[in-house]
Amino acid sequence: MTTRWIDAAFVRGGTSNGLFFDASALPDDKREWDVIFSAALGSPDPFGRQLDGMGGGISSLSKVMIVAPSDRADTDIDYTFGQVSVTDTVVDYSANCGNLTSGVVPFALLTGMISVPDGPQSFRLRNTNTGKLVVVNLTVEDGQAAVTGELVIPGVSGAGAPIELVMLDPGGSRTSGLLPTGQVTDKLDVDGQFFEVSLVDATVPLVIVSAHQIGLDGTETPDKLEANTKCMTLLDKLRRQGAVKMGLTDHPDSAPLAVPKIAVVATPAPSTLIDGTTVNGSDIDVLVRMISMERAHKAVPGTGAMCLAAAARIPETVVARILDRKPAVPGALKLGTPSGVVTASAVSRHNDVNLVQASLFRTARVMMRGQVAVELPPAA
Repeated sequence: MTTRWIDAAFVRGGTSNGLFFDASALPDDKREWDVIFSAALGSPDPFGRQLDGMGGGISSLSKVMIVAPSDRADTDIDYTFGQVSVTDTVVDYSANCGNLTSGVVPFALLTGMISVPDGPQSFRLRNTNTGKLVVVNLTVEDGQAAVTGELVIPGVSGAGAPIELVMLDPGGSRTSGLLPTGQVTDKLDVDGQFFEVSLVDATVPLVIVSAHQIGLDGTETPDKLEANTKCMTLLDKLRRQGAVKMGLTDHPDSAPLAVPKIAVVATPAPSTLIDGTTVNGSDIDVLVRMISMERAHKAVPGTGAMCLAAAARIPETVVARILDRKPAVPGALKLGTPSGVVTASAVSRHNDVNLVQASLFRTARVMMRGQVAVELPPAA
């Protein structure tokens, strides 16, 4: 094996961690990227811990971002997200990551890729996974993204400076449109049993199913949900059937790992969080438990939260039916996740099927900069 040292930074964005790379530090041949990213994060690891790399053994801690200056006049930065499998040498580029998107501008400022005066600033990013534009609003202090602030993100200890992510025209990120089948609900057949779901694509394709249909109440912890192997198998089959229905694949077996994600939603109810505290049903609009990369997410993917906010604005979707009262803030949706309450927003027009934007507040922090050691097999 040959050790290669590659410039990188280790960044927390929202409830995710990932390795960030300047595209210029990587080989021009992108076919080499998967091996590099997998090795850097410690994959494949049959023990599921990625101890020999920078990954954390779960989907939200096994990610990479590749960042580059944009050559477009209307965009500051281009970025590509890679979801790295823990157990295989596989990197899925089929979707964007809302959480790690919050770390793109801090990384670009740190590396000198962009430079702006101090104060509130707005940046335009292009996500190459989806071709969509993202506006990032944050405060710059001493030439870098502000870190200290009062925004608390469920699932992240402490507080930080707010970073607003605004996904422009997010409908149809990977499919034909906001409602890929043209229907607010569809029936999916799993082993002869039919389940009603909403198939929505806003920032990320999502299969949305009510908890009661699959024998859950929506308050389950990630560990309890994963221990229910029968339910996890059913959810995976629903996700793969949804991928076919949304036009992402021709066969369930070939569905991408990262998309569509699947969200289990339920009416508000008291639930115990991962940290042992309780959130009251009156504090949320919808309970959600989301599956990402075949694992129960400990909070909620940022793109998934925004997609649910968009789905809530479309009458008669699975999410909209749960809302027995209007959200406190028009367009905003308070989601009860295993780590706490996450608020996402969506703005639409023309009977709520023309989605203008979806947004979410996150915090981010660059935790390390330097070089990551990558063990690579010798060239053939």
